[in-house]
Amino acid sequence: MRNSDDVPYIVIDQGSGGMGSFLVGALVGAGLALLFAPQTGAETQEEIRERAKKLRSAAEVRIKEAQQTLEVHLESVREELHERVDQIKEAVDSGRQAAVEARGDLSEKLDRSKAAYRAGIEAAREAGEAREGKASKGN
Repeated sequence: MRNSDDVPYIVIDQGSGGMGSFLVGALVGAGLALLFAPQTGAETQEEIRERAKKLRSAAEVRIKEAQQTLEVHLESVREELHERVDQIKEAVDSGRQAAVEARGDLSEKLDRSKAAYRAGIEAAREAGEAREGKASKGN
């Protein structure tokens, strides 16, 4: 009976591999195959051509996948950027509106304060004139 340690397994690392690692691995594999394959020169040349075609095809597929992934990321970044720009525009517009309202409120309060000041001055003047009038009648 087989032990679970005897079962072959495959490890897939989706971390940092990249195109460089892929190409290096493909070239090393092709070189080892050429060294250990008992073939004639013509057969070896044909195999090199076939492997080069496969390598090119695989590289094209990887490049297309990378382009698609990049396009997806760029689109999501664009969407997020547009959302943030819209949020900033809304915040600026809200700030402007609040400033306009605050200015209007301040202007109204200032007008009321000026009117109260004028009324106080006028009342003080009238009170002073009334005292003068009483004082002049009393003499």
